[in-house]
Amino acid sequence: MTSRTPDHSTASLRELAENRSLPAHQVMDQDTLAWIAGNRPEASAAPPTLPHPPLMLVPDVTWFAEPRLVDSIHGIRHNARVSLLAGLLAQEYGLDRDHTAALCAAAAVHDCRRHDDRDDLGHGQQAAAWFTRSQHDVTTRLGRELPPDLVAQAASAIGLHDVPYADFTPQQNLAYRRAPHLIDLLKAADCLDRYRLPLTRWWPDTSHLRIVIPAWLHPVAFDLVLRSEQARLSGASNHRALIHASQILNPRQ
Repeated sequence: MTSRTPDHSTASLRELAENRSLPAHQVMDQDTLAWIAGNRPEASAAPPTLPHPPLMLVPDVTWFAEPRLVDSIHGIRHNARVSLLAGLLAQEYGLDRDHTAALCAAAAVHDCRRHDDRDDLGHGQQAAAWFTRSQHDVTTRLGRELPPDLVAQAASAIGLHDVPYADFTPQQNLAYRRAPHLIDLLKAADCLDRYRLPLTRWWPDTSHLRIVIPAWLHPVAFDLVLRSEQARLSGASNHRALIHASQILNPRQ
C-alpha cells in the first residue's frame, strides 16, 4: 500500500489550528493524529454486547460537491463514521428498522455538499436539498428503500444538523417536532466524531445536545477516528480503513 501525504507541506493541522491559520481544505496528517492519540479520553464504561451489527453507509465520491473534500476532515470517513455512530445510537434509543435506516442515510450525506472545511454556513440545507433529489441513489447503496415520510424526516435532520437548537426559526422548530429523534440523534452522532479535530476545545461538548450519549460511546468514537485515520494514512482505501475501524465493535469480524 502507498502512504498518502496530506497537502500541508510543512505544518500539521494541529500547528495550523494553534496558529489560527487552518486552510479551507484540511486533511489529517500523522503528527496531528499522534497528538489526538496522546489525548485519549478516559473510558468509564465498556461497550455492551450489541444485538446486531450497526449500519454504516459509506458515501460515494460522486456525492460530494467539492472533490477536495472527499478525503478531508469532512469527507468520506467522517460521514461514514457518523453513520456508524448514528446506528449505535439508534440501537441505544430503540429506533425501529426504517427509522434507523433513515437516520444512517442522513448521517452518511450530512456533510457531502460542503465546499470547504470551515463553517460553510448553509451546507446542511444544501445537503438536504441534494438528498431529496438523490435519495434513490443513497437508499440503493443502503440496500433499503425509505417511505416518503421518512425521506422527508431524514432531509429535515440533514438540514438542521449544523443549526444550533437555540437558533431554530419557527419553521425549523416545526420541522424538529416532526422528526425529533432523527434530528437529535444525528446531532449527537456528528458531535461524537469531533475527536478528529486538532484542538481539544473542539471535541465533543454534550451540553449542546438534547439527548444523553452513553459513556461507553465516547471511547468507541475516539477509536473509530484513530483506527480509520491511521489506516488511511498508511495507504488503505477509505472503505478498507472504515471496515478496519469498525472491527472494534466485532473483533471476530
